[in-house]
Amino acid sequence: MTDTRLMEITERVKARSADSRKAYEERTDAMRADGRPRPRLSCGNIAHAIAACSEAEKAKLAEENGMANIGIVSAYNDMLSAHQPYHAKLDEMKGYIVEAGAVSQMAGGTPAMCDGVTQGQSGMELSLFSRDVIAMSTAVAMTHNVFDGGMLFGICDKIVPGLLMGALSFGHMPFVFVPAGPMPTGISNSEKVKVRQKYVTGEVGRAELLQSESRAYHSPGTCTFYGTANSNQMMLEMMGLQLPGSSFVNPGTPLRAALDKASAKTMVGLANPNNPIGLADMVTAESILNGVIGLLATGGSTNHTLHIIAIAERAGIQLSWQDFADLSEIIPLLARVYPNGLADVNAFHAAGGTPFVIKELLGAGLLHGDIETILGKGLAPFGQMPTLKGDDVVWEDTADEPIDNMIVRGAKDPFQPTGGLALMEGPLGQAVMKTSAVKPEHQFVEAPALVFEDQDDMLAAYKEGKLERDFVAVIRYQGPKANGMPELHKLTPSLGVLQDKGFKVAMVTDGRMSGASGKVPSAIHVSPEAAMGGLIAKVQDGDMIRVDPKGGKLELMVDPEELASREASSGPNYIPTYGRDLFEVMRGTVSTADLGGSVFRGGV
Repeated sequence: MTDTRLMEITERVKARSADSRKAYEERTDAMRADGRPRPRLSCGNIAHAIAACSEAEKAKLAEENGMANIGIVSAYNDMLSAHQPYHAKLDEMKGYIVEAGAVSQMAGGTPAMCDGVTQGQSGMELSLFSRDVIAMSTAVAMTHNVFDGGMLFGICDKIVPGLLMGALSFGHMPFVFVPAGPMPTGISNSEKVKVRQKYVTGEVGRAELLQSESRAYHSPGTCTFYGTANSNQMMLEMMGLQLPGSSFVNPGTPLRAALDKASAKTMVGLANPNNPIGLADMVTAESILNGVIGLLATGGSTNHTLHIIAIAERAGIQLSWQDFADLSEIIPLLARVYPNGLADVNAFHAAGGTPFVIKELLGAGLLHGDIETILGKGLAPFGQMPTLKGDDVVWEDTADEPIDNMIVRGAKDPFQPTGGLALMEGPLGQAVMKTSAVKPEHQFVEAPALVFEDQDDMLAAYKEGKLERDFVAVIRYQGPKANGMPELHKLTPSLGVLQDKGFKVAMVTDGRMSGASGKVPSAIHVSPEAAMGGLIAKVQDGDMIRVDPKGGKLELMVDPEELASREASSGPNYIPTYGRDLFEVMRGTVSTADLGGSVFRGGV
């Protein structure tokens, strides 16, 4: 039986979304009413579409009621370790689709930038906007309108949200996501962090740091910490859009190949013209909230306080940070995966992974179990784990008890009774914090502000020894409108060193932190941002700030009259180099962070 508080939140979201969801469903129904696409195309249209196909494929596609044609949208490139396996997977998947009784075409590619490469660099300012570009490029690929369904190849940070946002514009059709899996485990996360902090303190040099990083990120596959990429994969399973337990199976293994084959078979079944279920039927208020619940129950990436809201909006669902906060009050934390624990995603999967968490949440009435999925009605099958039987994949029930209760736990014995995110409010506006990674004794900080207009200014102050004190680092003009809202993850090692020395430190910013946000309390996504008139632009060095995630407060302890009399900082001198000039139009129209930081939201 579904928890009554979950039902109350769900009904509130549905009531708020009634008009926008109705409009989305009307657009979807209009496309569905047009029927299968190829019979409506001219002979010239079809000839262009199949010109490069084999003669056998042409024969199948040219028939008026011919075989289903599956469009593949891929975010392949071989700079992203996570996406490198998609190069070979394209032809493999085409073969599996033929075996399943359909044909397929590569419909189009999307950009896929690596936040690990651009972290702390100019390119990170394009990262958030790349999500909306990916959504548009997915629409370009699918708008040829010769397909009966789509397979989406994507894993990493902005890529899965962008693919899903774009596919939702074709909600009359079914789509299946296909993961590639994580790389095998390298050095331990604790060892990696230790070397990073030693580099910050000057105990090791650049050569030693590079050697350590290369032992952590060492092969094709997704990075193994529980950042945004792996949070994406969890979310897709929680929403029923990716095969159960398929997210964290390593590339190049027999089980990975069997799962790919099963994905193709599932897609072809969904593309049957007699199947009335499309992506719009699967992405509902209930499934969106399942994604939020999974995020809270596993301590996932704070980036999803932007992405899930943006995804929901594309389906006509109006989600808010308050919904996240209210759900966090009732959802227990069931997983400890780095940076919230020592285990990586390979260990998490071995301990039961996402299927175990789904099974536990369903049993506790804390998930919507009656949603439409790629496997049909109901989420219960997603509580099972895949295994090989011969050359084929079968799904088996996960254990009733945790295999390793230091990594995953049951709903009756959680790591903590509430979720891993907190919403804070105060004179500065709204902000969120990933509390699951921060020890309780470090979460509350009251200290004077040290204000920086740029993250490099804070690092320079650290190197000069100016930060050996209690303080709250205020990093502003880092929001979507100011510079695209880059992640500020490279500040974590320095702040972590200061925290280890016994100083009370915290960060307040209108920028983002990485999905790997760590042990330092960080009030992020401050909204409204400085560039949109937010009061964070008026904070001065020495102002007392109280960061209190448990109490839900972000206090600026300055007399309101004095604050009103202050001039706002004009921010840093921004020079849009390295391609950033091309995104000025997006900075001009982007919505606030609490609305998803999206250019599709109409701006503010």
